[in-house]
Amino acid sequence: MLGRGPISAEPRINDRIRVSEVRLVGPNGEQVGIVPVQDALRLAQEADLDLVEVAPTARPPVAKLMDYGKYKYESAVKARESRKNQANTIIKEIKLRPKIDPHDYETKKGHVERFLKGGDKVKVTIMFRGREQSRPELGFRLLRQLAEDVQELGQVESQPKQDGRNMVMVIGPHKRRSDHKAEARASAGKGQRPQRAEGAGQGT
Repeated sequence: MLGRGPISAEPRINDRIRVSEVRLVGPNGEQVGIVPVQDALRLAQEADLDLVEVAPTARPPVAKLMDYGKYKYESAVKARESRKNQANTIIKEIKLRPKIDPHDYETKKGHVERFLKGGDKVKVTIMFRGREQSRPELGFRLLRQLAEDVQELGQVESQPKQDGRNMVMVIGPHKRRSDHKAEARASAGKGQRPQRAEGAGQGT
């Protein structure tokens, strides 16, 4: 029994709470007070809820009345979304020269758009050389133009600032990759897929 490490991570609930009394918290967060554990179990049963030990090291331990199954599900969803967001939010970097020619600018802008569509943040760096360092307004102007050109996909999260011989700005996507996926699933669930199928049939 002692070797089952993962079980210890779960809070004790209902009959597994082996103490004589608990500091009871109601389902809406209200403080009930210190009560015998048997009374707390009876209240949980009457309310069709679980008695969950939320602070086992307190004296006496704190227990709360809640729907433990629902609580576990919501906690798992939050943890999963948090991991997705951490894994999916990556900072890409694009480097530009203040006097970049139009063709190169369009190419770089295309990279920024692709990164934003993928749910990634973009760090845009303007590299100054020689006498260009005395013309910071060229960098500001270029970064402002880029931000305006991609404003449908992202917004400026870190305003342009001088960093030695460089000028840096960070653009973040309006929606994370996980949001795009959730939106796509929601659209599919609203019956858009059958509508597309009907349209395809009419075109043949």
